[in-house]
Amino acid sequence: MSRPVVAIVGRPNVGKSSLFNILAGERIAIVKDEPGITRDRIYADADWNDRKFTVIDTGGIEPDSKDYLLSRMREQAQIAIDTADAIIFMTDVQMGMSDSDSKVADILRRSHKPVILAVNKVDSFQKYEADVYEFYNLGLGDPFAVSATQRLGIGELLDEVVRNLPEKSDDEEDDERPRIAIVGRPNVGKSSIINRYLGKDRLIVSDIAGTTRDAVDTTIKRNGREYVFVDTAGLRRKSKIKEELEAYMIARTVSAVEKADVVIIVIDATTGVVEQDAKIAGIAHDRGKGIIIAVNKWDAVNKDDKTIYRMSEDIQKTLSFMPYAEIVFISAKTGQRLEKVFASIDTVIENRSLRVPTGVLNEILSEAVAMQQPPSDKGRRLRLFYITQVSVKPPTFVIFVNSVKLMHYSYTRYIENKIREAFGFAGTPVKFIIRERGEDN
Repeated sequence: MSRPVVAIVGRPNVGKSSLFNILAGERIAIVKDEPGITRDRIYADADWNDRKFTVIDTGGIEPDSKDYLLSRMREQAQIAIDTADAIIFMTDVQMGMSDSDSKVADILRRSHKPVILAVNKVDSFQKYEADVYEFYNLGLGDPFAVSATQRLGIGELLDEVVRNLPEKSDDEEDDERPRIAIVGRPNVGKSSIINRYLGKDRLIVSDIAGTTRDAVDTTIKRNGREYVFVDTAGLRRKSKIKEELEAYMIARTVSAVEKADVVIIVIDATTGVVEQDAKIAGIAHDRGKGIIIAVNKWDAVNKDDKTIYRMSEDIQKTLSFMPYAEIVFISAKTGQRLEKVFASIDTVIENRSLRVPTGVLNEILSEAVAMQQPPSDKGRRLRLFYITQVSVKPPTFVIFVNSVKLMHYSYTRYIENKIREAFGFAGTPVKFIIRERGEDN
């Protein structure tokens, strides 16, 4: 089941990042008493009462004027509307209800999405009771009085958030069609790829970055099998500020990736792989999704007999954390190799569900240990007792060892490589859980 998405919106310096850090369980966002201090739009997994969700901190507004503030607040609210299943609207009791709050509340109310109103910095309800009640005027229902810094009222707020998260319908649970998210930077050709598959311009295509305004589910049938494609264009409109570009890109990507089985990361062949591509790829990798890298606009590249190898090496260098990813070179404009993408999708789906017998795994483990001795520290050597696969999507393995501290990341990667040599697992990450047990157990 995919994780619902909860977005936190609000004016500068109302405590969005402080609340985000509480929900994330750690200090991820930078917190400082200065408007606009959050430079990166950050997402994290959270859970409350056994309900898991993804929270997105949409902080970082840096207004130059009152008018600019209002326009940016509308933009911020629209990000939440487009990407979130539920929205926490953060206000500040000490600043009081402002015209900016009312403007955003109007937008959020018309979205018909659940909006939970949080009035922050209420360190004493008796002191601020009348001020809290003022926020009823926003027309968003009961305001929840909280203090993020003192962790007051957070439980009641999260109870309301969880009550408003959608449950999967029976139809969704029974839908076994593969879901394919097409993600990437603006204007790399995501919509063009889907249109080429459909043979018609169902999705708007333009040279202006971000002309796709909403995520669109599109059913495409190939070789007797149906696939559900989700196009996730980067931005609502072109912006001069890089941070705003990434705010929308990351928020939309997280939302789409959560619902996908396989993620196709589209890269522009004319510009090559860049830092933004790595951020997008990292989201899919962290979520354990099947991954295909589609290098689009291959027709526009001047090529020699080594071009494809140089591009592949560049991608593998920049995306070194995911060497397992499948790479295909395509052109949405000419249709070059587009049909081969479906073969890659089928392969990745199969690999995500692959189970390896325990006996075979332990044979591989024994051979790996014999070929390369485990690390040691202060006279104590790592011992690997046993390995077993505990789940799929992605394939997940548990290794029992004598000391978790001795199981260095590099040796885990070595074991992973040995398993991949035997079974491939192309296009899917594999995860390892290290468990410690006594020497005599």
